[in-house]
Amino acid sequence: MSHEFRFCPQCATPLAMRSEMEDSGETSRLRCPACDFTHWNNPTPVLAAVVEYQGRILLARNAAWENRMFALITGFMEAGEKPQDGIAREIREETNLEAVSLDLIGVYDFQRMNQVLIAYHAVCTGEVKLSPELAEYKLFEFDKLKCWPAGTGYALADWLRSRGHEPQFMAWGEQPA
Repeated sequence: MSHEFRFCPQCATPLAMRSEMEDSGETSRLRCPACDFTHWNNPTPVLAAVVEYQGRILLARNAAWENRMFALITGFMEAGEKPQDGIAREIREETNLEAVSLDLIGVYDFQRMNQVLIAYHAVCTGEVKLSPELAEYKLFEFDKLKCWPAGTGYALADWLRSRGHEPQFMAWGEQPA
């Protein structure tokens, strides 16, 4: 899902879809016919963490979600921030936990949201105090985790495989145990 730009942020002229040849072939982009502004619509980097806390994995439910889905801790990078510093900040802001170690799991494509996910395994300490952004959390044993078939669910699956567990995937709409 991309943000829908309708007007040029520079001159307020309605944007128009234009097809042009680029190095990779023909590409359509929103462009301003008045000032030649281009809306590139590049993916946004999003940070994610498989939070290991007290020997289990912490998954949280976003307060804005209507369903009972639990997921990884995620957040946007700030300008000038290293990814490792950003995910440590997000973990601290959302759970009050401190990351004592961070290891890159991988980088994942999440086209539905026009995002690139940078996922880490974070071993954390402290006392959980959720931010208002999160409604609740659950701690899961590694072998009881179920991965979701999208975005950060693939990062969780790769992390489980790295620990010798064959990941189990839930069906869309299925609730965690």
